[in-house]
Amino acid sequence: MIIQSKRVWIAGQFIPAQLELSAGKIQAVYEYGTHTADQDYDSCRIVPGFIDIHTHGAYGYDTNDGDSQGLLNWIRRIPEEGVTALLPTTVTQMPGVLEKAVSNIADVVNEGYEGAEILGIHFEGPYLDMKYKGAQPPEAIAKPSVEQFKSYQKAAKGKIKYITLAPERDEGFALTKYCKSHGVVVSMGHSAATYEQALMGIANGVTSMTHVYNGMTAYHHREPGLVGTALRVRDIYGEIICDGCHSHLAALNNYYTAKGRDYAIMISDSLRAKNCPSGGRYQLGGHEIEIRENGLAYLKGTKTIAGSTLKMNQGLKLLVEEAMIPFDSALNSCTINPAKCLGVDDRKGRLNAGYDGDLVVLSDSYDVIQTYCKGIRMLDKTDVDM
Repeated sequence: MIIQSKRVWIAGQFIPAQLELSAGKIQAVYEYGTHTADQDYDSCRIVPGFIDIHTHGAYGYDTNDGDSQGLLNWIRRIPEEGVTALLPTTVTQMPGVLEKAVSNIADVVNEGYEGAEILGIHFEGPYLDMKYKGAQPPEAIAKPSVEQFKSYQKAAKGKIKYITLAPERDEGFALTKYCKSHGVVVSMGHSAATYEQALMGIANGVTSMTHVYNGMTAYHHREPGLVGTALRVRDIYGEIICDGCHSHLAALNNYYTAKGRDYAIMISDSLRAKNCPSGGRYQLGGHEIEIRENGLAYLKGTKTIAGSTLKMNQGLKLLVEEAMIPFDSALNSCTINPAKCLGVDDRKGRLNAGYDGDLVVLSDSYDVIQTYCKGIRMLDKTDVDM
């Protein structure tokens, strides 16, 4: 199949081009009009597929449910917002629940599925700080343990690729160093770490930060904390929720300005309530949550934010059009940057020959016209609205 547009994202810019898709890959990139195109997207923007490395669920499903049909429906439908790869993300719970959740993901991966690619599991908790737990269930928070993590990884059949923990609770950075040496990305989050403790975490293997600004020590000019670490240490990755509610637009601009175009990672941190009717009753980690008019999820009856219902294409629009982030920095944060963080940038995050055929066709209003996952059209659209 050959598709073309007058605006294809190549080498950090839009150019007229054709992409040949076959056997799950971009087989070749041609000058616009070189061959007869099977699909001409005119001037719609073709960009790499979005990679969401922190997402708990959608369509009524939560990763902790451990239900294969719910997971299959989620990954089949999530390309509706341009997501072509993701890390299903757990939330702190008791060992039995977590083992079932990660085992379910491993089984689905091994048995085969359609839709966005599961790149692994994001294990958020239970090794978190109680003060900055946010909506994480306090009764299930545990002290970091290499032996316990090994049991989780065994249940996951090695699929845990990213872990969020509080580094100040990891005695001797034992779990941090173990994960680093076994190919698991370690991210600081839900943490009371000081700036100095954070630097020691980085020195011992931490390479990312979880939803910067949220669930961490705030910035103060005499005590920089984790936020100060995120702004000062520019060459570690940092997730950020780009819904305009978790963080003020000015804070988003400050963060992207500090990080530059190569280390910010946009995430949805979405919950099961995403793409569900408003007013429904939902749970997170066994605790009731409610969706309010601003689109945020809160622990029922509190002001504690529990997550979002953000769609990735909407996050990109907000970054560019409202937070005034340069398009290349905003796009990188949901394509090549998460790919580099996970070590899959040799096949994802760019529209280059030899890369996976993961791409999104966007209108000027950031609506998703079509999504391709490994070269397969995912949306049931026969007529393209230009």
